[in-house]
Amino acid sequence: MAETIKGLKRTDYCGVFREEDAGREITVFGWVQRQRDLGQLIFVDVRDRSGILQLAFDEDTDRAVFEKAATLRSEYVIAARGVVRVRTSKNPELPTGDVEVAVQELRILGEAETTPFEILEDCNSSEALRLKYRYLDLRRPNLQRNLLFRHKVAMSTRRFFDDNGFIELETPMMIKSTPEGARDFLVPSRLHPGSFYALPQSPQLYKQLSMVAGFDRYVQLARCFRDEDLRADRQPEFTQIDLEMSFVDVEDVLDIGERYVKTLFKETLDVDIPLPLPRMTYTEAMERYGSDKPDTRFGMEIIDLTDTVKDCGFGVFTSAIENGGTVRALNAKQAATVLTRKEIDKLTEMVRGIGGKGLAYIRWTADGMNASFSKFMTEEEMQNILSVTGAEPGDVVLIVADSTKKRTLSILGALRLELANKLNIPRSGYNFLWITEFPFFEKDEESGEWVAMHHPFTSPLDECIAYLDDAPEKVFAKAYDLVLNGIELASGSIRITDPDLQGRMFRALGLSDEEAEEKFGFLTGAFRYGAPPHGGMGIGLDRLVMQMLEAPTLRDVIAFPKVQNMSEPMTDCPATVDQQQLTDLGISVIPQEK
Repeated sequence: MAETIKGLKRTDYCGVFREEDAGREITVFGWVQRQRDLGQLIFVDVRDRSGILQLAFDEDTDRAVFEKAATLRSEYVIAARGVVRVRTSKNPELPTGDVEVAVQELRILGEAETTPFEILEDCNSSEALRLKYRYLDLRRPNLQRNLLFRHKVAMSTRRFFDDNGFIELETPMMIKSTPEGARDFLVPSRLHPGSFYALPQSPQLYKQLSMVAGFDRYVQLARCFRDEDLRADRQPEFTQIDLEMSFVDVEDVLDIGERYVKTLFKETLDVDIPLPLPRMTYTEAMERYGSDKPDTRFGMEIIDLTDTVKDCGFGVFTSAIENGGTVRALNAKQAATVLTRKEIDKLTEMVRGIGGKGLAYIRWTADGMNASFSKFMTEEEMQNILSVTGAEPGDVVLIVADSTKKRTLSILGALRLELANKLNIPRSGYNFLWITEFPFFEKDEESGEWVAMHHPFTSPLDECIAYLDDAPEKVFAKAYDLVLNGIELASGSIRITDPDLQGRMFRALGLSDEEAEEKFGFLTGAFRYGAPPHGGMGIGLDRLVMQMLEAPTLRDVIAFPKVQNMSEPMTDCPATVDQQQLTDLGISVIPQEK
């Protein structure tokens, strides 16, 4: 039968004790990491969120206490009172390895069955098993450190924004469904049959209304929901550091974002982030890296070969150019020994898998230069390519030609990252980068229609307003992303507050006045009562912590994450509900074939 803690009060956490604490009488609570019974001597490692402490039971220990210690097993919950003393055999692997506790009183607060896997820092059990028993997985020291660090990030965040005059406001979790770029999670209403709430993809509309209400600096650690397919840096529910500011332009928002990351990294990691952070326009980022979130910790930038090969004898190149496309390349320096023909074939399949037609290459080994297209080229044309790409013996040049410039650059952007992984290119440190001046519109490849690249309340650059009606491809936005090591951390913009300009924007996106009023009338109506100029951004807290800790996935920094198919193995959700619940909501479920 479990004992109680009556009469005992914890004096310290297990991981805090050092040699200078010798002689102190202390009380600790925790879980048994392991028990070692040496006959006349028993050692027990007790663990809590702060670390591990050794408890000692010997000939001086009360016999009843000693015998109780002999019954302890892994993951028993215990309380121990005793005196700290210096260990005769110290353990340099543990922060508390210089001391132990001579136990005077021991209580077993809870027994434990054998766990499905060992509670170890480096556990070899499958992630699927660990997620099934996530409450046990979370006892592992590495995950506990991650979540304690996440707490520090959240506290530092709140302090910084409070010090800078921001007010934390809570926005609703059940809102009207409005188009924001991803599928909404819908919540049926019992009191309004046939109507639905949506879980917010972001607090966007409410934070803008907060500006109209006069709360000129808003912040919230907001829960957001998007019904999207998952990947390593995406979850269906996530936390966003959401902020909005009145009477500002782009520079003001970027300034507060820069000062925030500098303060955060110094307080939590003792890392100095130099300011100002580098900037790059969207157009430049795509031209150089093939990505609007480039990893700038290594080079290998995209090289434009269009002018070099426009009159060459290779039809794949010239055809792409004649159809309005481009020819671009990457030079993988000194990669010929790694990028064998077999490996290049794998890269070619990868390129085809993401929409490319193929991959041309030049591979320059000690045996000479081999190019997949050399028979179509003159010696002079080949030399021109080598010159423009800066190719040398040992290099591999990979070339993509396509009739669509955007697709060519995107393919090379993905190829660049794949090469960095294959070549084990060193990537360390924290490389921040602002991406600015995004295109306002992008053309949907299926419908051919222009759609908003960001939400439709993003303000265009002043000099681009004239192109709204007739040349949408020339319209760029007062939008900006913060990128860290190739991951988008934050996205934001200056908002439209002029009702007439907002109406033009809706019409440019193909929304009639009636549709715009139905979807967004509550916001545009509010702007008629005096809306201050405002802008802001949302910073992904989960992604930020993941990057700061160099964790491989978001699951390592979230207490109870979802898996790839958007389920939670621990609770087996989502799950069916009983018929009465559906009846109350006026919902019938149509069986789906698996």
